[in-house]
Amino acid sequence: MKRFVQYVYLIILAAFSLNAQAQVATSVNPSGFGDRQFAMDTVYSNKRIREDDKMYQISVWRRIDLREKYNLSLYGSGDNKSNGIVNHIYKAVVDENALEVFADEDFTKPLSISEFQENFWLSANGDSIFVKQLYYLDFKEDFVFDRHHSDLVFDIKFIELVMPSVTNANAGQKTVAYIRYKDFVNYFKNHPEARWINFQNISKSLTYDEAFESRLFRSVVRRFTNPDEALIADMVKADNANPAMQAYIDALAFEYKLLEFENSLWEW
Repeated sequence: MKRFVQYVYLIILAAFSLNAQAQVATSVNPSGFGDRQFAMDTVYSNKRIREDDKMYQISVWRRIDLREKYNLSLYGSGDNKSNGIVNHIYKAVVDENALEVFADEDFTKPLSISEFQENFWLSANGDSIFVKQLYYLDFKEDFVFDRHHSDLVFDIKFIELVMPSVTNANAGQKTVAYIRYKDFVNYFKNHPEARWINFQNISKSLTYDEAFESRLFRSVVRRFTNPDEALIADMVKADNANPAMQAYIDALAFEYKLLEFENSLWEW
């Protein structure tokens, strides 16, 4: 009888231990057992931010003009820019078939290598172009406050390779392809020969994933979350004397709003 009571006692202790493990504080151990499901964007994002921890979020669409002085480290060197980011993306897609590319930002229409090549090399009138003529890199990111880490995060979702209108026979800009940011990071972190070039000290050059995560680029906001899904340029009044300049000023004003939001977040 005494041995039976001991067995019962051990069973009760084991059950209590399992229950305690199941009730582990999720804020302490998000991977612990529990009833809550922690959804994360594991398809596009390189950040592990739980959806439940996003207390503030706004989407921002930006453009990197590789010709700008600050972005020359991504553009590459020499006349043909063969060591720049655009050519390295091309080689990753075509030569290695290591990056999956799409025709739409919802990633529902995959591009074949031949379709990508046609988009990449041919303008609207059928003329061939050079790598250095593809100098726009657009990307979408979420500006997120992660309450779990008490941190504001720029969570990039995808990169869009864009042919400028001038390159596209002045027929309007053309999307060459969309690339998931997570795929971009996973590829280039393992290809150290593709680098953000520090022209002042080439020993301190970085891989592209390091450069993007360190925000070593200058970009201009083209759009942010709004009811009309309109570009900033489209929200400028029609009677404005210089709509292009006004759109640029409005983009800067939005940048300052983000900065002000971050600064005021920690005020007492």
